[in-house]
Amino acid sequence: MFAAAMAGVAVTMLLLLIRALLGPTVYDRILAVNVFGTKTVLLIAVLGFLDGRPEFLDVALVYALINFIGTVAVLKFMQYGDLGWGESDHPDGDV
Repeated sequence: MFAAAMAGVAVTMLLLLIRALLGPTVYDRILAVNVFGTKTVLLIAVLGFLDGRPEFLDVALVYALINFIGTVAVLKFMQYGDLGWGESDHPDGDV
């Protein structure tokens, strides 16, 4: 049963890779990569359950956090062209 779940997740990951390569916009590609990361977390969790290794859930959680932070960073870079504080955006205003 879980092997069928892993096969289904693998098929959706393949479809997401196709969407990430074809686009048409950069935001479609970013969304596809983000969902691919989410599916990877699911795949790691199911694999850990099949192998009887609960420590894989810790790895899946860390990967989920990295995926979220990476997606936010890429979207911020795409919108502003920079990841740091701009001179007018700094909360102190004197930088």
